[in-house]
Amino acid sequence: MKIKRNFIPQDFILKNKADILPFLKDLKEREINSVEDLKNWWADKSEAEAFLEEDMAWRYIKMTCNTEDEKLAEDFNFFVTEIEPLVSEYADIFDEKLLECSFLNELDKETYDIALRKVKRSKELFRKENIPLFSELQQKEREFGSISGAMTVTYKGEEMTLQKAGNFLKDTDRRVRKEIFELIHERRIQDVEKLDALLSYLIEKRQKVAENAGFDNYRDYMHQALKRFDYSIDDVISFHNSIKETFLPLVNDIDEKRKQKLAFDTLKPYDTAVDPDLKPALKPFKDGNELIDKAIEVFTKVRPQYGEYLKIMKENSYLDLNSRKGKAPGGYNYPLYESNIPFIFMNATGNQRDLETMMHEGGHAVHSFLSSNLELVDFKELPSEVAELASMSMELISSEYWDVFYDNEDDLKRAKRTHLEGVLNVLPWIATVDKFQQLLYLAPHHTAEERKDIWMQVINEFGSSVVDWSAYERYRSVLWQKQMHIFEVPFYYIEYGIAQLGAVAIWRNFKNNPEKALDDYENALKLGYSKPIPEIYKTAGIEFNFSKEYIAELMRFVKQELEKL
Repeated sequence: MKIKRNFIPQDFILKNKADILPFLKDLKEREINSVEDLKNWWADKSEAEAFLEEDMAWRYIKMTCNTEDEKLAEDFNFFVTEIEPLVSEYADIFDEKLLECSFLNELDKETYDIALRKVKRSKELFRKENIPLFSELQQKEREFGSISGAMTVTYKGEEMTLQKAGNFLKDTDRRVRKEIFELIHERRIQDVEKLDALLSYLIEKRQKVAENAGFDNYRDYMHQALKRFDYSIDDVISFHNSIKETFLPLVNDIDEKRKQKLAFDTLKPYDTAVDPDLKPALKPFKDGNELIDKAIEVFTKVRPQYGEYLKIMKENSYLDLNSRKGKAPGGYNYPLYESNIPFIFMNATGNQRDLETMMHEGGHAVHSFLSSNLELVDFKELPSEVAELASMSMELISSEYWDVFYDNEDDLKRAKRTHLEGVLNVLPWIATVDKFQQLLYLAPHHTAEERKDIWMQVINEFGSSVVDWSAYERYRSVLWQKQMHIFEVPFYYIEYGIAQLGAVAIWRNFKNNPEKALDDYENALKLGYSKPIPEIYKTAGIEFNFSKEYIAELMRFVKQELEKL
């Protein structure tokens, strides 16, 4: 399955920057005397990009799988400090060479237009003085994973990760939930100042990046850098407001019903994960091996080929699923453009949320496989609004086959209900994280105390009005510190909200006509990023639309499905 190289030798190994330099110089100096020369040059450039991106990917994957191994961190840092600055400098040279090529207009517009608009944007934003800043930022950003990966608590004599401890928040004994909740948050509190200092450092450097590129603030810079061609910052702000007006009342209603079912005078934050009928926590699998085997069965039921994709990943050991001490938090699917097999990383501890994460990352993996035949890396590098559409849609579509994990009908309904409630809850949280970041970067010289005030302003705007945080305000005031995206991938978050709406629309289509909906979904994913986002959504059989009216329409559908459970 691994792509055969034509430009870089098959056995080439990158040991230092002198190794890659001849290939970069070849691309820089090569004459282009025809449109065919141009296509061949672009193909060779793409091959070099695929090699370099995968080389860095494996360094990142290995480092996040074991944050305690200093050698792995050094290997990653070598790439970031030695290779990436060189590659960035040459990337700008290649962009200029491409845009100034006299044969550019002879390329097929329909095939290359989207790739070229990305090249133009990169060229517009490139500043040589930002290269060392990007390198510095990448090294510093990974400190979040090291700090978070080292967080453990001891409960009943057992040291465990925060992810594993979180399972006890589903315990039917309220005293247990309270104890675990306080243990987890007291552990987080120990690193509050460390994480505050880290973000202050990152904000200062990011502001400098923005100023170097001619922007007043990093928010406006990132909107351009993330290549959001198809919607504006004002659209994002309208989206925040639409979520607040349409989804937040439903979230409050769910919390109120939960409080009544539990018969509590107040609903505390440690009461939000337990089953409202006080049934034991759902346990869909024992360990990572059972999780992948059952995921393969589910994906096979969706479409046999999707199950085959996960089998390939299992057979080639492109999975690391279990939670353990020293492993970075979170989960991801990393596309590998040379291997053409993606890698899934997550922290499974046997709960329902892990099942959903596996379906989510598996959706990304299916996307990687379906778009693997595209000719250039430029066509495969996806905008998040499209990437997350694939994963979030798979969560909802796959839920129709979760009987693989649950042979008890009541447990199956509980799992589906929990997931749909999560869909509703996540949208206000997405708006919270995005608005918080916007406000931080619009006032980049704020203090840690002012940052806390900004967070409380936003969480009070979008948070549940039913959940009672009294006595835990200290915990609530730093909840943002658990969100990896704020540290490692700033402003990459609103895309989840946009894609979540699209996923609900695809699921609605699936409920009406499964085969057509899957055909449309698959055809959209095969496009990679060769078309504008609205066209990709249209191919998927849905609208690229986050107006208040459309959001309300989709919310009503989710509410109807929830009522059936």
